[in-house]
Amino acid sequence: MQEDLRYPIGKYEPQPFSQKQLEQWLLDIKYLPQHLENAVVNLDAAQLDTPYREGGWMVKQVVHHVADSHMNAYIRFKLGLTEESPVTIRPYDEVQWAQLKDSLELPINLSLTILHAMHTRWYHILKDLTETDLQRTVFHPEHKKEMTLWYLLGSYAWHGRHHTAHITSLRERMKWG
Repeated sequence: MQEDLRYPIGKYEPQPFSQKQLEQWLLDIKYLPQHLENAVVNLDAAQLDTPYREGGWMVKQVVHHVADSHMNAYIRFKLGLTEESPVTIRPYDEVQWAQLKDSLELPINLSLTILHAMHTRWYHILKDLTETDLQRTVFHPEHKKEMTLWYLLGSYAWHGRHHTAHITSLRERMKWG
């Protein structure tokens, strides 16, 4: 069976609440910036311009996308925790964002810096949330459904690992070390 390069770790599968799962997802959020940085260490400009799969984004676009996505996630959590539940969150066109000049021309260290700072703040909010807090909801108009913060936490923990794996699996296939 051929590996699906779009989903190197599989698709996101929601999990029921458990303290053990919460601790794992919190670690995913806390350490994603370092894991992503490790995935791109020592890549040159040509390698950063390489799509992780045919028809996929270039490595640099993946890094900038994770920053864009997780900035939105951070705001979604703050809204979900502070406004009347369910608060409607704002969708965005991630494909068009990845085609903007900042994702195509700016160095990835800018997005890595954003991720380090923002994930520190995000983790600080998340680490003391209760199961009740995580049952608060947001409404996603693009999907036309309410989502719990628990669901979103798992989704974004997966998202960071998913895109890091895009880069690490490309490195392995290309033998980039």
